[in-house]
Formats: sequence, structure tokens, C-alpha cells
Amino acid sequence: MQTITIAIQSYKNPEMLRICLRSIEKYAPQNLTQVIVADSATQEDTALMMREDFPQVLFLPHKKNVGFGAMVNACIDHVTTTYVFFINADTIVEEHTVQALFAFMQEHPDIALTGPAQKNFNNQRENTRFEFYRPQTILYRRTFLKHFAFAQKHLAWFEMRQTKQSTPYPVPWVIGSAMFVRTTALDDIGGMDPRFFMYMEDVDWCRRLWEHGWKVYYHPGITLYHFYGKGSARGTIFVNLFSNRLIWIHLTSGIKYFLKYRGKKQPHIYA
Repeated sequence: MQTITIAIQSYKNPEMLRICLRSIEKYAPQNLTQVIVADSATQEDTALMMREDFPQVLFLPHKKNVGFGAMVNACIDHVTTTYVFFINADTIVEEHTVQALFAFMQEHPDIALTGPAQKNFNNQRENTRFEFYRPQTILYRRTFLKHFAFAQKHLAWFEMRQTKQSTPYPVPWVIGSAMFVRTTALDDIGGMDPRFFMYMEDVDWCRRLWEHGWKVYYHPGITLYHFYGKGSARGTIFVNLFSNRLIWIHLTSGIKYFLKYRGKKQPHIYA
């Protein structure tokens, strides 16, 4: 029987983690084998909640903030199932989410990873699938340059704004907050690259899948809720650029990504 693991990445948000786990309890499909929570910079209130309220969940605490990729890799080390659904703790699955992703992947054995559509709590969909980065992309997204027409044109391409398709379709990459993955593909490419502490690890993962002959898809007909904290978008341009730690992490990860793939052609996606 095909089986599923749900692997949750959490960071200092026990309230949302509780809601996420309750949604899984409510809508867990019959072929759900295990639930794993990897928690970064674990606080006592989170550890206590997991011990008392969710003893059936495999809990992987980390004393330090180890970063997103390290939490994903910690979960992978404990996965023995055919599929693993990686989600952030600030997501809420719906009744159809897990089983519909499972059914889609069963029908398409050449697809390694599928990202569902993600909605905020106003039921508005967020853009979660993109073209691969170019060196200027991060600057256009993160600085005052985004207000210029040339940057807007580039970002429209990057964000795939012209793609209005209602059926599943291949994409270069999807954001890491919800990724339904075939574990045989992970046997080919391994876990997330540890050089990325935060940002770009999902881009790199999807790119490696494409390079190994697998496909990455976005499925607009399958949904879940995602609470977007917008942690790196606060304040003025000056504060964002010089004081917001998340922006500097994004820029640093971008440099590492471009150095890693320097001189390499991007994989062909849409053939």
C-alpha cells in the first residue's frame, strides 16, 4: 500500500503549529503513515505542547535556529514512506488536500514534486510558483528598483503572471511551504543543500530534480491555507535594505545560488 508522511517545519509559533496539527488530525487520509515535526530554536512551550497534546507525532527539536533546509533534511532522515508532504507550521490542510495530491502523483510517476495552490485567510491565492532566478531578480524584488518599469517587466516574467492555466502544469520551482514529494526522487538528488540557511533551498531542490530528469508541477486545483507573515517586507526602503536581516539572508543565499550554478545552463522545463 502506498503511504504518506506529513513533515512539518516549525519555528517559534506553537499556536499555529497546534492549528496545523489539528487540521491534519481532522482530515488525515487513511494512508497517512506518520507525522513529523522539526522545530527550530525550540522553546519550552512548544516542547510541552508536543509532549502533552501530540505524543503520537515524531518531534525533532533543535536548540538553535538551524534554518529551513536543515529541518527538511532532519525529517527526511526519518521518512520510510512512498511520499512525503513537506509543509510549514503556518499552513492548514483542507479536507481534500493530502489525498488529492496523492492521487495526482499516483497518476503521474514522472513527477517528483507537486506544489498545491496556497490561499491566505481571505481566500486570496498567493503566487507560489516562479521562473528560475536571474542575478537581477532579487534586487528587483527587494529594493527600490522594483518601482521602475524595467523591473516590473522582469518581475512579471519571474512571477509567471501571464500563466492563467487552471489545470496542473510544469513549473521551474515552487516555494517550500508546501511540497508533496516522491521519495524515490529524493534517492536521486538527496536532501536540501546545507549551504542555504534560508531562501533558495527550494529553488535549488527543484532545479536539481529537473536536472535529474524529474518534473516539478504546480496544481491550481488543490489548495491549502497559508498564513503569510511577510516578515521581510516591513518598514521603509532604508530599514528594509540595511536593517532587515531577512533581506540580507536572501541576498546572501542568492549569491551562493548563482556561484553554485555559474556557467551551467538552466534545465529545459516546458518541452
